[in-house]
Amino acid sequence: MRLALLTLLTFALLPLPTHAQVPVFKTTPEDSSIKFYVKASVALVGDFDKWKASLTFSSRDVTTAVLDIQIQAATVNTGSGMKDKKLKSADFFDVEQAPYITFRSTKIVQTGPESFDVLGDFSIRGVSKPETLKLTVSGKGTGRGVIKGMMAFDRKEYGMTSGIPFVKIADRVEVDVDLKVEQVSGPRLVYKE
Repeated sequence: MRLALLTLLTFALLPLPTHAQVPVFKTTPEDSSIKFYVKASVALVGDFDKWKASLTFSSRDVTTAVLDIQIQAATVNTGSGMKDKKLKSADFFDVEQAPYITFRSTKIVQTGPESFDVLGDFSIRGVSKPETLKLTVSGKGTGRGVIKGMMAFDRKEYGMTSGIPFVKIADRVEVDVDLKVEQVSGPRLVYKE
């Protein structure tokens, strides 16, 4: 009985085994950007002044990554006050009702040595749909690098059916992501070659 109690006490005092360490990355927003482009009779190009992105891993396998992007829609910046006001309105981003534009990955498929299809849930104006962000990665294996990608969507599928006065705009919206990332701890990622 004494031996059993002593054994139980010994196990209680031993540290629990920890999960294998995973790679931890941070993005540097000041060196990164999220931009959009819409074909129009007058240039419709812009970016966002406030957003955040995180890249987390559950193992060293690069395809276990979760990319999470959150954009403050009211910080849209096209260089034109009139266009910005229209994009913030209920006809487009509807920033009063839906202050954030988000993308959260659900699956990552490595399509080449440095290219990936990132499938995820994209939300804008309170409408969520599955979309694919096509990415390339540079700096592989160095602990720092650049993630560049593009996603295209049909604005009308998200309820943005209005136009801008005196400006003819297309339905297709292209979003360009350019993220600078740096590994802050953990082992290096494993890619398939």
